[in-house]
Amino acid sequence: MRKLFAMVSFVLMSSAASAVSMDESAPDVLVNQTVQEVLDIVKKDSAVLTNETRLNELVDAKIVPHFNFARMTKLAVGKAWRTATPEQQQVLNSEFRTMLVRTYTKVFTAYRDPKVTVKPVQVTPETKETTVKLLITISDGRTVKVEYEMERAGLGWKVFDVTVEGISLVTSYRGSFGDEIQQNGVDGLVKKLTEMNHAALVSSNKRAQVK
Repeated sequence: MRKLFAMVSFVLMSSAASAVSMDESAPDVLVNQTVQEVLDIVKKDSAVLTNETRLNELVDAKIVPHFNFARMTKLAVGKAWRTATPEQQQVLNSEFRTMLVRTYTKVFTAYRDPKVTVKPVQVTPETKETTVKLLITISDGRTVKVEYEMERAGLGWKVFDVTVEGISLVTSYRGSFGDEIQQNGVDGLVKKLTEMNHAALVSSNKRAQVK
């Protein structure tokens, strides 16, 4: 399921990265007019798909700026966020962001050439938040219903949650984070995320050495 979260997040936000000149009050138009162009670029550049370093750079440059990771982390941690120290909050933001970026990177080789249909969205200059709905068809014929919860951020929009087939990314992580916090406190969650990211980095370095 988290692979699907990553795939659909990439589909939307990589397109958003190349559409800064479009009408920022129409997030559905932004997605619909740019997604195919960006996906074509990724599909044709096979070197990117097989180079983990370049993939990380691409995700960091094109996707990360269009997510409100601070809000996502706060929502995922839940009530415990209010009792976390500023230092703990800072580390949680950083580690959660790192974990999601690594997840997004993995999806490039898992899902290729998705077909995307974006439903129209009615927004006004006063609209602060909106939901962009998509239907994504994966290469194996499966269809995935997706909803992006987006907030107005300056001259653009940022994602603060993704719902795939009725399951919220934030809610999903809130459950696992809550279990860890209940057992080991906020420090326990910090430790777990840090260890997971470190293990992923070590594994990535080993794969690079083999190549």
